[in-house]
Amino acid sequence: MDLRVQVIILAVGLLCLSVPLMDAQLQVGFYDSTCGLAENIVKDEVQKAVLGDAGLGAGLIRMHFHDCFVRGCDGSVLIDSTSGNTAEKDSPVNNPSLRGFEIIDRAKTRIEAQCAGVVSCADILAFAARDSVAITGGFGYNVPAGRRDGRVSLSSEALSNLPPPTADVNQLTQIFSNKGLSQSDMVTLSGAHTLGRSHCTSFTNRLYNFNSTTPQDPSLDPTYAAQLKQQCPQGSTDTSLVVPMDPTSPNRFDNAYYSNILANQGLFTSDQTLISNPTTATQVRQNAQLDAMFKQRFGPAMVKMGQIGVLTGTNGEIRTNCRVIN
Repeated sequence: MDLRVQVIILAVGLLCLSVPLMDAQLQVGFYDSTCGLAENIVKDEVQKAVLGDAGLGAGLIRMHFHDCFVRGCDGSVLIDSTSGNTAEKDSPVNNPSLRGFEIIDRAKTRIEAQCAGVVSCADILAFAARDSVAITGGFGYNVPAGRRDGRVSLSSEALSNLPPPTADVNQLTQIFSNKGLSQSDMVTLSGAHTLGRSHCTSFTNRLYNFNSTTPQDPSLDPTYAAQLKQQCPQGSTDTSLVVPMDPTSPNRFDNAYYSNILANQGLFTSDQTLISNPTTATQVRQNAQLDAMFKQRFGPAMVKMGQIGVLTGTNGEIRTNCRVIN
């Protein structure tokens, strides 16, 4: 490794240390004295699940993101719908794209057997996302805990709060700013698209119906577009059709996402748009050049995101079953 690279990585490391690591009421090691095995149990369940299906790591990271952007990181995305309410998880933006709920259920069941009524579902989800990053090749990071669970979950709020795959860089910047996250946080967290898969319906507008004069998005690499058309035929009504978010290394947490964008192979408009702005394009190029830089940035960005709208103290509750309000 040459001196310039070492200096850049050191600078990023120092920047990470300067990022506030916790909300005033969240603490690393929050359960050390009340349920010391909690984080180990979550890690064990995530490891077993990802070993059986590598894509579940991406599912848990995405689930944490989708939880935090709606009502804050309160575990509301885990709540099941009832006859009188359609919950977040059944919003069109979450169903069928979110998966991994059964992993949270298994971890919660084991934790409740050890220390009932202590560990929140919101914290279990935050731990599971962190473990998914580390298990698939990213850097581990400490997760401040102490979140409590919310009692409200509404499908309509998912639609109005989650960034759509058609968003441009200005829209994304505003959506993230509304949640207290910077444009730099947005570029970093978008890197989670290096893992997992997408349903064809989330991007086929770029292949067949881009605008009234151009059927195919001109910013999309033609060879990649042709490949996507083979995987997602025009007019198909098969909702099970999926493609990898990162065609080069879909199950490995790495910086390939950013290299794909530079090659005009970002899957969503919201991915490719990151090189349309000079500031975000610079960060894309940095992350594409240095895998370690991206990985060092990702943990602090996740910690910051994990503080959005948290319930602490006596607010909310500790759900006994993550799918049902007490």
